[in-house]
Amino acid sequence: MSSITAVPLQPVKRRVLVYVWTGIVIAVLGAFALAWMAPTDPATAFLAGNRKVPGVVQTASGLQYMILKPGKAIGSPTDQDITLINYEGKLLNGTTFDKSQRPTPMPVAAADEKSGRQGVVPGFSEALKLMTKGAKYRFWIKPSLAYGDKAGGLVPPHSLLVFEVELLDFLPESVIRQMQMQQQMMQQQQGGAAGGGLPPGAGMPPGAGGPPTGP
Repeated sequence: MSSITAVPLQPVKRRVLVYVWTGIVIAVLGAFALAWMAPTDPATAFLAGNRKVPGVVQTASGLQYMILKPGKAIGSPTDQDITLINYEGKLLNGTTFDKSQRPTPMPVAAADEKSGRQGVVPGFSEALKLMTKGAKYRFWIKPSLAYGDKAGGLVPPHSLLVFEVELLDFLPESVIRQMQMQQQMMQQQQGGAAGGGLPPGAGMPPGAGGPPTGP
């Protein structure tokens, strides 16, 4: 029978171990230093602190909201509804970039570029579906749920949007379109009886030509 001769491993010198562990510690500390020195996104920093404010709730998507006035009715809008709201939108610096001057019809569904569907930004759509009739909420919509890296008007790229929204009412979009068609037919009949037609869109309610685009 052949025998296998075991060759004992040579002990590692203590000085070598010190060098190895020192290198590991330096690498770990360097990683922490880089993370600490990296610039913090203002929106991310604000939301991290804001979620700790009493009354602020954060959803799974990262949308934050606070109930300013609870609603009295049961049931919330869906993607198939059109809402009637008062709203004001601000940037973190307090600049108002959009504000309703009167109760404004607003679709609940988010805009979809692929299908060409008009609508609101994803965060605003999610916000409306949290509300009940008569409620007033404040929402903080992070950039990825708003306009992202796009800019428009007073809204710079990567902006966090702050909205105060009061939900006055909501109805299915199909019902609203049917009401608009009936009103349009009545106006056309009245115009014909008077011997003249109405100009396109005359006397039509807001959004009669299609669902309004929103925040």
